[in-house]
Amino acid sequence: MEADKTLRRDVALANRIIERCGLSNVFGHASARIPGTDTFLFPRRRSPGFAEENHLLVIDTDGNVRTGVGTPNSELWIHARIYASRPDIGGIVHAHPMACICLSQIGEPFRIVHNQGGAFAAGVAEYEPIGLIRTRELGDQLVRCLGSAVGVIMRGHGITTATADIRSATVAACFLEEGARLQLQMLAAAGGDQGQIRAYTREEADRVSDQLSPAIVARAWEYYAAVAEVRPLGG
Repeated sequence: MEADKTLRRDVALANRIIERCGLSNVFGHASARIPGTDTFLFPRRRSPGFAEENHLLVIDTDGNVRTGVGTPNSELWIHARIYASRPDIGGIVHAHPMACICLSQIGEPFRIVHNQGGAFAAGVAEYEPIGLIRTRELGDQLVRCLGSAVGVIMRGHGITTATADIRSATVAACFLEEGARLQLQMLAAAGGDQGQIRAYTREEADRVSDQLSPAIVARAWEYYAAVAEVRPLGG
């Protein structure tokens, strides 16, 4: 029972984090698999900034609402199909961070330009089709694109991160946007010449690929959670 309460708190908090930290505003959602099941905790169809632990839905990987009152976000298929295909995944974040969207629309792949970007040393997937993931079929298409990656940038749309638990998925989303923002700033400073950006080599990225280790996630989660608690909605 206590584990269920903790998971519910984490899911609600993860949703508030992505709103308070500027990754999403009106739209976006974070979820967590209920351990040992094919179901997950998911917020109602509202801004992630309004998520509450006592008002989460339980949804299965076929998109059925098992328990809870309210309408789920129509992009529940992002979560449902990733959980169905990846038993190693326990937490998913879908958000609309501006820097990542900008990269996708200027044709720039995500490049590792700072240590926290090492979380994506194995690469970030790129999902090209525009539009929302509102069907099972599109969810499966996104899953195929994601593969075994930690994250995917969806052109003109946003990002999805998928990891072993909701806390690390949230931290990964924050690190992904942080890296994209830095990359855009470097591009601007270099007059658009990407050759001037000293992106990490694969060897260098591998050296800092532990950015989602339990110790780093715990420290980052503590910070982002504190920000979410003190920063006002839309702040």
